[in-house]
Amino acid sequence: MFEQFDAVMLARIQFAFTVSFHFIFPAFSIGLASYLAVLEGLWLKTGKQLYMDLFKYWLKIFAVTFAMGVVSGIVLSYQFGTNWAVFSDKAGPIIGPLMAYEVLTAFFLEAGFLGVMLFGMNRVGKKLHFTATLMVAIGTFISAFWILSVNSWMQTPAGYDISAEGQFVPGGSWWNIVFNPSFPYRLFHTLMAAYLTTAFVVGAVGAWHLLKDKTNAHARKMFSMAMWMAALVAPVQIFAGDLHGLNTLEHQPAKVMAMEGHYESHPDGAPLILFGIPNSDEKRIDYSIEIPKLSSLILKHDLNAPLDGFDTIPEADQPPMGMVFWAFRIMVGIGFLMLGIGLWSLIARARKKLYDWPTLHRAAIVMGPAGFVAVIAGWIVTEVGRQPYTIYGLLRTADSASPLAAPAVAVSLIAFIIVYFVVFGIGTWYILRLMKAPPKAGEKGVKSTEKGPVRTAGIMPGPPEYAASTIVPVTDPDGKGEA
Repeated sequence: MFEQFDAVMLARIQFAFTVSFHFIFPAFSIGLASYLAVLEGLWLKTGKQLYMDLFKYWLKIFAVTFAMGVVSGIVLSYQFGTNWAVFSDKAGPIIGPLMAYEVLTAFFLEAGFLGVMLFGMNRVGKKLHFTATLMVAIGTFISAFWILSVNSWMQTPAGYDISAEGQFVPGGSWWNIVFNPSFPYRLFHTLMAAYLTTAFVVGAVGAWHLLKDKTNAHARKMFSMAMWMAALVAPVQIFAGDLHGLNTLEHQPAKVMAMEGHYESHPDGAPLILFGIPNSDEKRIDYSIEIPKLSSLILKHDLNAPLDGFDTIPEADQPPMGMVFWAFRIMVGIGFLMLGIGLWSLIARARKKLYDWPTLHRAAIVMGPAGFVAVIAGWIVTEVGRQPYTIYGLLRTADSASPLAAPAVAVSLIAFIIVYFVVFGIGTWYILRLMKAPPKAGEKGVKSTEKGPVRTAGIMPGPPEYAASTIVPVTDPDGKGEA
């Protein structure tokens, strides 16, 4: 099956496969943690039981998603030591501390408060529980902060020196390493993607249940909140993506050439190629549909501005055109579809048909998984567009891999494929099963096997009457958030 691949290519495929699985869970849990904080905050502010019902409904889904994200992420660290030992050795003095900061800040924060968030609704005070939910949401943001700082440094390395042993070491202020040139753009763009991904999942679930019962107040509320997020965030994301693209043009021009499909330079203004088939043998885009000079206008704000193509750089330094070209169009296309759904929902609101427009609801269901497709496509643009380097312009991928034989990497790759599809397939099936059940009044929370009081993160146990409870939070009979 993998006979034609060498060890480096197999290691790349293995990392791409595992990180693609991993990425979809944080992309959902980051946005969902914030959504849970909003729901609990609205419950505390308004006292409406509907918000708490939705909180409990999505809390169960968050718990499974978060667990799968943690488990799938552990494997990535394992691969740094097995398949990419040379990279780990050379970049360790910089990458290692940044990853450690993620553990010391985000992981400890999430681990300290997650138990209270999941099982402490009736064991601690309302405000303390809300604080725990906020801390988990903040923890997901901090985790994204450090991981994206690491990735961005690999894309636009800054603040480093090279030691006599050939290692990348800090060269002055860590500020320049953490806040490297592409990091602010990548952080904002990725966070917005996570919020949109969550919004369209929540919107799809709400739309599904509205098609079955348009009077379901819980489905109406979640669909309304999701469509507000789509309408407000989608245009911001498109603008942020444009700024990120300009930053990429400055620091990684070869990646932009691949994104735009520019095999040749355009000295008098480059066209925007909407669609086409990259032909790397003939160095052209076949059957291209393009708008003259629009690429120059977007990237240089000048119709006649020159743009370089692959003909200006050695072939050995060119990223793969085909994958980057198509992944970029998938990502951008989904972004504009999200914008369209958001605008459609505004029209529906204006006509007072937000809950009575089945075509809109069906479109929202179809767009439910679109965020996951978009973030994976964006990841392909980012990572494949960086090739042939692991540290852009400094360390090639071929020089970063461990000295392993291809069969050894192939065996572990096959094992990962089997285990991932089984384990995470079952987890995904269970999440879909939870989503299929309609949200309702008196929603039950996450089940706990703990029969005694919760003692997570140093929190004192709740009142004695809760000590024997095995299901928390229990149904709230009086709408005040207390059992």
